[in-house]
Amino acid sequence: MKMRSGAALFSLLLLAAGPAVFAEWGTWEPRSSGPTADTTSSGPEKKNIDEYIKLLRENVRQQTAQITGAVMELSPEEAKKFWPLYEEYQAELIKLNDARIQNLKSYASNFAQLTDEKADQSIKEDLNLRKQRDDLLARSYERVKQSLGAGTAARFLLIESQLQSIVDLQLDSVLPIGG
Repeated sequence: MKMRSGAALFSLLLLAAGPAVFAEWGTWEPRSSGPTADTTSSGPEKKNIDEYIKLLRENVRQQTAQITGAVMELSPEEAKKFWPLYEEYQAELIKLNDARIQNLKSYASNFAQLTDEKADQSIKEDLNLRKQRDDLLARSYERVKQSLGAGTAARFLLIESQLQSIVDLQLDSVLPIGG
């Protein structure tokens, strides 16, 4: 029963996260030879779009936390231990995701003019940021395990791994790959 309700809640996250991740990229078309975003947007329009994206990301983070809490099914005592660890994890994850998005935006916006050296540099940076994210998850797993046990830590790791897989798939799907 617990697994079914957790799976249903997790499915809701899939539906909620998709539009916000794509909002990160403006109006780009998936797998085109480059971005199609209007580069003539004025300063105030760009600022409004950036603020809208920021609000969408905050909303997705809130929904993610709510779904994580529902799937984790923590007792009140466990919740007191878990949520501070989760908030620390999320604060570090946000920084890594912001850096990754900036790197991928740069790659995509310069795709038509990329030299082999620049492409290699961008992809190596993406791999480095993914490794940092995996290291962060491993450290957070250990902290949750020490505080709440291996079973709870495993649920946390699996939830976060699935979320990051979804984010990776969505981000990668809008990157130009040539053609």
